Amino acid sequence: MQTPTVLIVEDEAAQREILAYNLKAEGYRVAEADNGEEALLMVAEEAPDLIVLDWMLPNVSGIEVCRRLKSRSETRAVPIIMLSARSEEVDLVRGLETGADDYMVKPYSVMELMARVRTQLRRARPSAVGEILEYQDITLDPETHRVHRGGNALKLGPTEFRLLATLMEKPGRVWSREQLLDRVWGRDIYLDTRTVDVHVGRLRKALCTHGGEDPVRTVRGAGYALG
Repeated sequence: MQTPTVLIVEDEAAQREILAYNLKAEGYRVAEADNGEEALLMVAEEAPDLIVLDWMLPNVSGIEVCRRLKSRSETRAVPIIMLSARSEEVDLVRGLETGADDYMVKPYSVMELMARVRTQLRRARPSAVGEILEYQDITLDPETHRVHRGGNALKLGPTEFRLLATLMEKPGRVWSREQLLDRVWGRDIYLDTRTVDVHVGRLRKALCTHGGEDPVRTVRGAGYALG
């Protein structure tokens, strides 16, 4: 599966460097911004899988960055861990009510932060951290790269496997062809959106090898969903 990308938004260079080092050591791709305005531009260009966001930032504050991202449908689901020197309960409440998924007070334990990053990514992208996915009678194991339906092993190519994992992470969610291209093929690869249709067709055929209804739903003008 494509390695999760974590965006660090922190204006203190030393703190940013420590975070980047530890996140890379955990195996994540890392992007960095030192102010709120730059962070918003980066997210608009390439949405990360998780954001570690400092409250006190130049130009646009972290709390405002959080508010804007959580108000947009394209970025609402991106987990945000807020970092702040503000330790009062009212600040914690404000951060969470703005939309932050977690809140840590400075100084914080880097080890604890890494654990919270893993927790948030497990919720947002379970297959990327090795979690077995299940939907109805379909089971997908990212570690062994095996898929079963109704107890029968299915043969999927690498692209169809990644496509199914993406759909199984968020059953019912409608993914546009562009979103699937980014998630399954990678953000740096430029392909025609019809490529998605071809591989969805192959996935459907594989899923129905031993019978059963096609679980992949086509949403006209929007994209595809599982269920």
